[in-house]
Amino acid sequence: MSLQTRLASLKTRHATLEIRLADEDHRPRPDSHTVDQLKREKLRLKDEMERLQRNLVPN
Repeated sequence: MSLQTRLASLKTRHATLEIRLADEDHRPRPDSHTVDQLKREKLRLKDEMERLQRNLVPN
């Protein structure tokens, strides 16, 4: 898998997590454990996307 393909996949997963997080936040009683998990995963994906982006851009 190329870096660009991997980056696109991560962006899609990140966007999906954003939607799931918004859905959970709009529930009458959001599950704080689920919200925390989604936020951690979203941050992990963001970090990986930034790392890959740095590898794509020549110095």
